[in-house]
Amino acid sequence: MEEKIGHLKVQIFKIKNRQGYAAVCFEHLTEGKTPQEAYERMVKALRRSNRKQV
Repeated sequence: MEEKIGHLKVQIFKIKNRQGYAAVCFEHLTEGKTPQEAYERMVKALRRSNRKQV
């Protein structure tokens, strides 16, 4: 499953041997119980890393 945050692609997939889903984007990895939760955590992670660079 592939989503987008702005121009960045976010890969969302089921984690093998574990419960839940993971999202990978721009050297970040987040996990959540649902694909939507993993995506929302990714948005938050990207916002935090963007703030550090500026």
